[in-house]
Amino acid sequence: MNRPTQAATHPGRRRAMQRLGTLVIGLGSAELAFGAAIVAVRVWPADEYSRVTIESDRPLAARQFLTDNPPRLVIDIDQLELSPALRELVGKVRADDPFIAGVRVGQNQPRVVRLVIDLKQAVAPQQFTLTPVAAYQHRLVFDLYPTQAIDPLLELIRERESAAAQAARSMQDTLGEFIGRIERPGTTAAVPSSGPLLAERAAAATLPAAPASAVVGSTPAPHNTLDADEQRRIDRLVVVAIDPGHGGEDPGAIGPTGLREKDVVLAVALKLRERINSVPGMRAMLTRDGDYFVPLHQRVRKARRVQADLFVSIHADAFITPAARGASVFALSETGATSTAARWMANKENAADVVGGVNTAVVKDAQVLRAMLEMSTAAQIKDSLKIGREVLERIGKVGALHKRSVEQAGFAVLKAPDIPSILVETAFISNPDEEAKLRDGDYQDRLVEALHTGIRRYFARNPPLARQRAL
Repeated sequence: MNRPTQAATHPGRRRAMQRLGTLVIGLGSAELAFGAAIVAVRVWPADEYSRVTIESDRPLAARQFLTDNPPRLVIDIDQLELSPALRELVGKVRADDPFIAGVRVGQNQPRVVRLVIDLKQAVAPQQFTLTPVAAYQHRLVFDLYPTQAIDPLLELIRERESAAAQAARSMQDTLGEFIGRIERPGTTAAVPSSGPLLAERAAAATLPAAPASAVVGSTPAPHNTLDADEQRRIDRLVVVAIDPGHGGEDPGAIGPTGLREKDVVLAVALKLRERINSVPGMRAMLTRDGDYFVPLHQRVRKARRVQADLFVSIHADAFITPAARGASVFALSETGATSTAARWMANKENAADVVGGVNTAVVKDAQVLRAMLEMSTAAQIKDSLKIGREVLERIGKVGALHKRSVEQAGFAVLKAPDIPSILVETAFISNPDEEAKLRDGDYQDRLVEALHTGIRRYFARNPPLARQRAL
């Protein structure tokens, strides 16, 4: 005969056990899991580097090591149990990721989760953590850099050579078609119609011809030295550095219907690059050409590396009230912001590194970094105000202006001492009407044309000095 349990003989204890059971059933998987709960996982691929982010409700500690044959990055995360959220990393990898071929996730041992990242090439991985900021909780970040960093000037040369090869090929195709009409029996040479076409193709082909090894659709072989003719071609270029704000972990401002600043400014920047590259003798360089984060000082460094003749940072900010509207153009200030709103915007933009996530451990000398971001010259500011007025005048013909004069504030990305630099707030994405405009492709095209015209007018009146661009 079974005796009743002690809990069953005491009604008070029985009720306590029932309440405890109800509590356990009500807890979710995150509360029951050992250690931290994974909030989200993200993968940001780019030509410059790929980033893997693991966001959790508590700080995570991890160890990493590389293996060869095949190349892999192995990461062990302590005090963690495998969860569905972590398994989502497997499906986050894109086929076009230049560094990551795939990810595998498993419980290596109790309370230790192992990630194995299969690599497409050798990498120099960086690991760091970020404390909660903005909408993010704790983040564990892995940045996979190539063992040899991409040189922006070399990329600029390759782009130019590719464009030259395309122009030369178009010219050759048109000439061949014209000659074929003459040689084919029973046909007449359509000189009147072909003449303008040839002239148009010739104008498009004013870029110097590419080396014989360059063919359309191929990437010229990298080289570390330039011959005299190549050096002259690069030195004569007018280079415009276009800086789409935010990116990757940093979405920037978000509009009422969810339009993200980082997306719309990238779309505008890509169109502006195409428009500038269509002008013989001009070439645009983007500080980012995809959805990934670039620290503020790296944006400035990229522009200086190619010895840009102009730096244009593109934004679409939000304000504390949705009633704020209109475009603005900013230059750097040596003495302080020209308005409270300008100071507020500069502080907000300068905080991008905190949100986007910068690995401060890799900065070899913090004083050097600080000095670079504090550099400015009166001549640079004077030239920046000139280009700012040209651009502001043209933008004012497209839509409303927030201020009818160029404002000034201490934006970190405007502090290259030798490059005229402006920051363009295309509109207030926090304003419902202006968010709708920013989403519209036709409006973006008109905005790009205004920016392009302002830039061309500035260089027409202020030709840049000759450069000696060295690899």
